[in-house]
Amino acid sequence: MSQTATHLNTQIVAAANAAGLVVLASQPAVSLAGNPTTRFTLALSADAKPGQTLQLELSDTFDASAPEFAQQTGLFLAETANRLRNPRPNGFVTLSGIPLSYTNFEWPFHESTAGADTSVVHGQINLEDGEASALHAKIAAAMTVTFRDIVRAPEQPFAESFILNAVRKTLDQGQLELVKSGNRQPVPVTTRYYSPRHSKFVFNDTDEPQRRHFLAAKTFWLSGVLGNGAPVWLLDPRDAQYLNASVAELKLSVEALAHEGLITLSPDPAFAAPTAQLLAQREQFQATLSAALAFVKPTFNESMRGGHTNM
Repeated sequence: MSQTATHLNTQIVAAANAAGLVVLASQPAVSLAGNPTTRFTLALSADAKPGQTLQLELSDTFDASAPEFAQQTGLFLAETANRLRNPRPNGFVTLSGIPLSYTNFEWPFHESTAGADTSVVHGQINLEDGEASALHAKIAAAMTVTFRDIVRAPEQPFAESFILNAVRKTLDQGQLELVKSGNRQPVPVTTRYYSPRHSKFVFNDTDEPQRRHFLAAKTFWLSGVLGNGAPVWLLDPRDAQYLNASVAELKLSVEALAHEGLITLSPDPAFAAPTAQLLAQREQFQATLSAALAFVKPTFNESMRGGHTNM
């Protein structure tokens, strides 16, 4: 292990421990740009099962203790600790009602090989409907030059949230196709997703009923269908960003769902599980999913189906 990698490993182990995490493994890797990286496997305990881990990949030259990076790195790890309390830590749901997981993301960004002046990160999303579906989409999320200036560092702790939300938004718009096999599909990440006036990312304008429905769907799929009724984190800042809401607004929606008898709050009220009343709405959630899947079966992308993308 190089000196820079050893230094990074020491920093991440210390920061992970401070966030209540353990580093199960750290492995050397190489980014798509050919630069050395380290992949950390994070968990809540040393005896965590494979499905209860998340991966963090950082450039070996990244200095997690630098003043301009330390706070966000610590925040990312603290949020990771909460996501690892979910039965499916890499699971998420779209506004259109599609349950997904994200896998195989390769950090940090690399420069596009297609001639465009963009920075790209590759990954994959997978349909998670409880039926072991093979439907997925390989992703090439491309950040424009202008947008790149907004991001403090092209590393996972600074970009994963808005990249996954851009993926969700693109899928909601019917501009990604879930397939059994296929080529990498583009996800443009531009300044339309950022408000300079408010210095924040913006993906959707939602009202309280929409947020309540979203959280109900998240609880149904990630806990009721995929998690054997284990509580899920409903105050995830990543979801708040996607919904253009505050965590306080999500909390109001969570309380409304509990009042309606649709969820049961955990001792930690940021987490909740579905009630029998919510699980009884299975046909409604399945119908919403079927409609969303039909919508994301576009005919516009025959060039992608033919393998004409290169990012």
